Amino acid sequence: MSTETGLETPAANDDQITEKKTEVGSVFVSNYPPFSFWQKDSLSEAQQALASPAAEETPLGLYLHIPFCRKRCKFCYFRVYVDKNADQIQAYLDALGREVELYSQQPAVAKRPLKFVYFGGGTPSYVAVKHLHGLIDRIKAAMPWDNVEEVTFECEPGTLTQSKVAAYREIGVTRLSLGIENWNDEILKENGRAHLTGEIHRCLPWIRAQGFDQLNVDLIAGMVGESWDTWRDSVQKTIDIDPDSVTIYQMELPYNTVYSQGILGGNESPVADWETKRAWNQYAIEELQGAGYDVSSAYTMLKRASGSSKPRFAYRDSLWHGADMLGTGIASFGHLSGFHLQNVASWNDYLERIAEDQLPLGRAFKTNDSERLTRELILQMKLGRLDLGYFRRKFDIDPLEAWKDTFQGLVEREMLEISNADEVLLTTRGLLQVDALLPEFYDPKYSNARYT
Repeated sequence: MSTETGLETPAANDDQITEKKTEVGSVFVSNYPPFSFWQKDSLSEAQQALASPAAEETPLGLYLHIPFCRKRCKFCYFRVYVDKNADQIQAYLDALGREVELYSQQPAVAKRPLKFVYFGGGTPSYVAVKHLHGLIDRIKAAMPWDNVEEVTFECEPGTLTQSKVAAYREIGVTRLSLGIENWNDEILKENGRAHLTGEIHRCLPWIRAQGFDQLNVDLIAGMVGESWDTWRDSVQKTIDIDPDSVTIYQMELPYNTVYSQGILGGNESPVADWETKRAWNQYAIEELQGAGYDVSSAYTMLKRASGSSKPRFAYRDSLWHGADMLGTGIASFGHLSGFHLQNVASWNDYLERIAEDQLPLGRAFKTNDSERLTRELILQMKLGRLDLGYFRRKFDIDPLEAWKDTFQGLVEREMLEISNADEVLLTTRGLLQVDALLPEFYDPKYSNARYT
């Protein structure tokens, strides 16, 4: 599951935050201003920015969207395809490689070193090794990544083979992210997952043998069919395999999922209520802390004795601190030279634009200083703490003054604490529902915006 693509929600009060049912609509915040304000009309100005050199000190990352899966999960809202043959996959990967080449020729990108590379999906591990090698060779020729801090590769257990895992290590993957989601076969089947637990056990020795810097495991609290017993079992089995980090999402229902369509058609929501999901999430956090993990963000637990000297989350931390990122592939999101960018979301449109040697941009948004400040502040709140000095130095603004009433309200509701003039700390209660709190920091003109 990719953490780059996310949806927006309007501001919520405490009653809404603690409501029982999981209704249709996302609560995951991944960008600001909301996507519904990004427009095609802004593309010409964005293209002018691409034609000008960027600030040299701004880090640059590369996100590669691999939109292929064995099956579409019933809770999935990403742009994915389950019906493409080998020739179509190769055509897409050729286009993806060409898109990176086109970006590398832009003055805003040319000769800038990459800080991170992220293969997201869909299911990057669905792609055959022979197709993957061709893509990597082409990208490295255009934008060398020998000195990157992190290369992340998302995997679905049932798509892995021993040769694939070895190939990931060979191309330089440092962080392998395994989408386990749950350890109960019946729950996996009900939710439309393609893999079963036997495939998890089969691939883990191959992963361990390659010695990746970091093995991350994804879990989802609140999959349809979950109970306290099954959740406790999944948490314990995750601890037993001893990953370097564990990412825990709470099940949500954006509009374009199978489950959401059923609810909109009159069915009851099959997903656990928010109070239960947060209780499950808190249980996982506490169990993982007892097993030697620390809270790294609202979603991620990091093993204390990992021992790696490399940055643990270059992708996340760079983005949440204002880095540029090339978002490549169908419907992918990026940020460059002060502009939010999104590619076209149609298979044919994407391939046709690349065939004409055009960047496949679909819409854009030019951010101002205030919007960039807000974006970094709300994203960094997901870390569970705000370094106020960072914002004073970078933006010459004290967040405690700029959002005085908002912070005070959150303190009164026991969502966060202001321990001193330099740091804001979220409480456990606040961290478990941080995405529902973030819209309270939005400029009024962006409040109550649609998520897309």
